[in-house]
Amino acid sequence: MTSQRQAKVTLNAMFSWLVGAGYLAGNPLSLSRQRAPRASPRLTRFIERDLWQQVKVYINSLPRETNRECERYWRARWLFTLLYLGGLRISEVSGKTMGRFFCRRDADGHKRWSLEITGKGDKERLVPASAEMMVELGQYRSARGLPVLPAPQEDIPLALPLGRSMKPLTRAALHVVVKDIFTGAARMLRQRGNEYETSAAQLERASAHWLRHSAGSHMADANLDLRLIRDNLGHTSLATTSLYYRP
Repeated sequence: MTSQRQAKVTLNAMFSWLVGAGYLAGNPLSLSRQRAPRASPRLTRFIERDLWQQVKVYINSLPRETNRECERYWRARWLFTLLYLGGLRISEVSGKTMGRFFCRRDADGHKRWSLEITGKGDKERLVPASAEMMVELGQYRSARGLPVLPAPQEDIPLALPLGRSMKPLTRAALHVVVKDIFTGAARMLRQRGNEYETSAAQLERASAHWLRHSAGSHMADANLDLRLIRDNLGHTSLATTSLYYRP
């Protein structure tokens, strides 16, 4: 291998001299040094809209006969709403409190809710809280015996364990909750027939971060401004956000 490399270096030098002297129009060895064009990066870890609807159908099918089942149901609804509509990383949910929600009036006097998030690299950003998100938050809080809207600086965690505990769920515990829902939704799909096997297998592979990618992908599909998606998701570069745009 060493002798081959040396031969290529020698030949390249000779061809370069011939090009410089005008005997050749170009160096044929320069073509072999050109790298093959890189394939455009492709986003694969996300859920299409129709499959996302199936996940919501499964969540709505969860039993609600006992207090514990009700708590599980409303927590699942709220957590998946938060991760999807907010496009949050799971680390941005764990340990965060509901007191980070706040309301301001815009130039037209309308109330606008936002969620203050400390994200990757301790970067602060404001995530717009849509009307749907605030409705889900209010329902979750009511199910836990809390006022519909959070108080400023309230220290109640964004997601709570079942029962009376008010301790925040760890990242590992949140992952378990999310995976359990995806697994259940996959099981429900399989019950509909063999033609749903591919979709069911995809849901079994999904994680909380897939919901973030799904949020970005669906916002891009709706032709939202790239800068808005970047700011909502807390990306440093527009190049990262542009991965959500699909031909």
